[in-house]
Amino acid sequence: MKTVTLDASHDTMEAIYNTLQRELGLPAHFGRNFDALWDVLTGDVAGPLEIVWRDHAWARGKLGPDYDRLITTLRDVENEREDFLLTLA
Repeated sequence: MKTVTLDASHDTMEAIYNTLQRELGLPAHFGRNFDALWDVLTGDVAGPLEIVWRDHAWARGKLGPDYDRLITTLRDVENEREDFLLTLA
């Protein structure tokens, strides 16, 4: 299983997109928005895959409404794919 870990340093969407793009080898056409993230995680990235987000509660204050949108997107991916897991630590 491929595991990507996010931590307290991921307090902007830019930082999150950078890590996901680097660690998952997201394609050049990745649009760096929630719809594009859904598209690549459900169609372009092979599994099994786990995203572990440590200190996610701290990031919530920094990301504001983007936090909820990101969690919703990742939970939707989790519901779509049997080989995807989001772990909030």
